[in-house]
Amino acid sequence: MFNYLIESFKRKRARRVTQEYPHRIDEFNLSEEGPVKFANWENPLVPQIELTQSEINFFKKFIRKGDVAIDIGTNIGDTTVPMALAAGKEGVVFGFDPNPYVYKILEANSELNKDKTNIVPMLNAISSDEGEYYYSSSEASFANGGISPTKENSHGKFVYPEKIKGIDLTKYLKEKHSELLDKLTFIKIDTEGYDKEIIKSIAPLIKEYKPYLVAESFGKSSDEAKKELFEVIKKLDYDIFYFEDFIENAKTSEIKTPEEMAEWKQTINVYAMPKN
Repeated sequence: MFNYLIESFKRKRARRVTQEYPHRIDEFNLSEEGPVKFANWENPLVPQIELTQSEINFFKKFIRKGDVAIDIGTNIGDTTVPMALAAGKEGVVFGFDPNPYVYKILEANSELNKDKTNIVPMLNAISSDEGEYYYSSSEASFANGGISPTKENSHGKFVYPEKIKGIDLTKYLKEKHSELLDKLTFIKIDTEGYDKEIIKSIAPLIKEYKPYLVAESFGKSSDEAKKELFEVIKKLDYDIFYFEDFIENAKTSEIKTPEEMAEWKQTINVYAMPKN
């Protein structure tokens, strides 16, 4: 009971008082990759990540050794690291997140497992407008949140004081990493309801290179927004599938209409495959 009260107090404080939380290095012994280190964020509001072989094998269905992949909305790297393990040190995973607090943990994860991974972390928002944005959160610990051009916004009252730069991803990659684009095979997007806007902004990249896509249909989004997410992906000539979780043998089912997408009231993950 005493420990429960202590943890409860920590969670309440994290919601109200802004402070930086350290990270802890954990090690997981995986059957194929061997020992893998991961930086877990010691924020009381954030579940601790445990890497599994099953999750890495999920990404291996889409990412091969030497491939290039992109993680938009990395958080601390809980999908970035498994993606990078699938791509290997011969490949590259670009990881983007506009949250300065989680970015520090992502950076720490990018420095681990250098013999197995190649992660390029970037503190940026992906946007068609290369402006600057405020990052805001409903929690003082900045465990979640979103970007806005103004301090007053729907994401929350806690606002990071310095602005975050937005970049046009297609333009950035063509200018800085054009030699890698032929190896681009996978893009994961998780931006708490903003996924369809991200996909719109990177549509030229998707049309040209036809990577597999993973996106999130946010539970709190309106039915119309969920339908629009379906349409945005479908218009790129992709088939769309629901999948249960980031595990090797996850249950999947095809989503064939916008109405089927809107039937899901909770947050779900979908993957999309190019038709040709």
